[in-house]
Amino acid sequence: MLIGLSIRDVVLIESLDLAIGPGLTALTGETGAGKSIILDALGLATGARADAGLVRRGATGQASATAIFALPADHPAFAYLDDKGLDYGRDEDLVLRRQLSPDGRSRAFVNDQATSVGVLKDLGALLLEVHGQHETVGLLDPRTHRTLLDTFGGVAVSAVASAWSGWRAAREKAEALRALANQAAAETEELTLRLAELDRLDPREGEETALAEERALLGSAEKALADIASAQDALGGDALSGKLAQAFRALERARERALHAGAPADGAAMTRLTAACDAVDRALVEAQEASAAIDAVAESFEFEPDRLEKTEERLFALRAMARKLNVATENLPSLRAEFATRLQAIETSSEALKAAEDEAASARDGYIFAAEALTAERRAAGDRLAVAVEAELAPLKLDKAKFRVAVEPLPEDRVGPTGMDRVAFEISTNPGAPFGPMEAIASGGELARFALALKAALAGRGSGPQPLMIFDEVDQGVGGAVADAVGQRLKRLAENAQVLVVTHSAQVAARGDAHWRIAKSGDDQAIRTRVEPLSPGQREEEIARMLSGAEVTEAARAAARALIS
Repeated sequence: MLIGLSIRDVVLIESLDLAIGPGLTALTGETGAGKSIILDALGLATGARADAGLVRRGATGQASATAIFALPADHPAFAYLDDKGLDYGRDEDLVLRRQLSPDGRSRAFVNDQATSVGVLKDLGALLLEVHGQHETVGLLDPRTHRTLLDTFGGVAVSAVASAWSGWRAAREKAEALRALANQAAAETEELTLRLAELDRLDPREGEETALAEERALLGSAEKALADIASAQDALGGDALSGKLAQAFRALERARERALHAGAPADGAAMTRLTAACDAVDRALVEAQEASAAIDAVAESFEFEPDRLEKTEERLFALRAMARKLNVATENLPSLRAEFATRLQAIETSSEALKAAEDEAASARDGYIFAAEALTAERRAAGDRLAVAVEAELAPLKLDKAKFRVAVEPLPEDRVGPTGMDRVAFEISTNPGAPFGPMEAIASGGELARFALALKAALAGRGSGPQPLMIFDEVDQGVGGAVADAVGQRLKRLAENAQVLVVTHSAQVAARGDAHWRIAKSGDDQAIRTRVEPLSPGQREEEIARMLSGAEVTEAARAAARALIS
C-alpha cells in the first residue's frame, strides 16, 4: 500500500507531502488544476519515463518525487530486492525516490541506496497499476493475461510444472548422452582402425626388451661361432678323449702287472700308480664334458639364416606403431586393451541413449497430457471470465462490446512449466467487428472502462498482495447512471485493494473513502498547485460544485449529501 508521496519542484508543485490511506481516494479539481501532476510525480518515483519539462520553472535545484510503501512480509518486491542485492527490512517501509535535473538527467534510489531507473520501473510494476485515457499499465499487458486467467479460474499449474520438470530432466539426459554418442561416433572409425592394427601386430608385455636382447645376441653370433670353433679345435674333438682313454688303459695294464708281480697294493709305487689312473680318469670325464658343453654352445649360436632380419623387422614394427600412436613401445599392449574398452563403451552408450530417448519421449507424452488438461481448464475459465466481464460492460456504457479470452497453442519450443498456451484478452467494440487486443481497438475512455470491467470481474479472485490501482479519468465522457456504475465498481475494488481515481464525476467522487481537491493559485508570475485533503463538510461543498458548476446551489448541496450518504 502507498502510504506517502512527497513532491518537490515538479511542474507547478513546489513542495507537497501527502499521507495516503487505504480504500478509495478521489482526486478532483477544475480542469487544468494539475491533477495529472500527482500521477506524473508518482510515475517519476516508480521509474516512468521523464524529461526536463517536469522540473518546476524557477526551481533552484532538482525536482524529486518520493513514494513510500508499506508492504506485507510476503510481497514479491522483497524477492526482487534480494535479486538486486539491495538492503531492506521486511518490517520497514519501502522508499522509492527519483531526482530529476533541469538537463534531463535523473538519479534513482531505493531505501536511500543508489540504483538504476530500471530497478524503480521493475518495482513500480510490482507495486501499482495505471489505467487511464492514454495508458494502461499492468492489467492489459498480454504477458499478464495467463496468470490473471489462472487466478480467476483457480487453475493449478503444479501438475504441468512437475511434468515439465520431468520432461526437461529426461531431455537434458538424452541430449547429454547424444552429444557423447556423436563424439564417440566420430571416434569409432579411428578406434576401430587403430585396434585392428594393434590386433594384427599383437604386441606382448616385455616384448621390446626381449627382442632388443635377441637382436644384440644375433648381431654378435657369427664371431661367437668362430671363437667356439677355435675352442673345439683346441680340445681336439674326439682325439683328446681317445688319447686320454688310451693313457688310462695303459696305466690300468701297468697297475695290473705290478699287482701280478707281487707289489703290495698299499705300497708307495702302487699308490702313485692308482692316483695317476684316477687323475687320467677324471681328465677323461672333464674332457668329455667340456667337449659336450662346447658343442651345446655351438648349437645355441646356430640360428636360422634370416632370424636377425625377422627380429629387427618385428622390433622396428613395434617402435613404428608406438611413434604413430605417440606412446612408449612398452605401452602398446595396454593401449590395445584401452581401445577395446572404449569401443565396448560406445556400444553400451548407444543402448543407454536409446533408453534415455525412450524415457524423454514418455516424459513428453506425460507433459502434453497434463498440459492439454490445463488448456481445457483455461478455456473453461476463459468462458466464465468472458461472461463475468460482459456482465460489467453494459452498466459502463459498453453494451455493444464483446469480450473473449483467446487460448491458443504455443510452438513447442516455447512451451514451459506453465503449459502450452498463449492467453490473450480480446475485444470487439461493435457488432460484427473482429476481435483484437484491447489496447489496439478500444479508445482512450473505453480502454479505461474495459480495464475497470476486467478488474471488477477479477475482484476477490487474486492471490497475494494487490497493487495500488490508479484510474485516471475513467469516467471521461459518461455521466449519470454510467458514472454511478463506475463509482460502484471502484468502491468494490477498494474493499480489497488501494484505489486512487482522478475524476470529474460527482458520482465517482462521492464513493471515495478519502477526497483530495487539487487547485491552482498565484498570478502570472508564479502559479502553484496545491492539494487539500477535504473534511466531510469541504467534501460536500466540492461535490456540490462538481454537480452545479461555478455557482453552488442549495439543491446541489442536497444532491451532494444524497450522493455521499
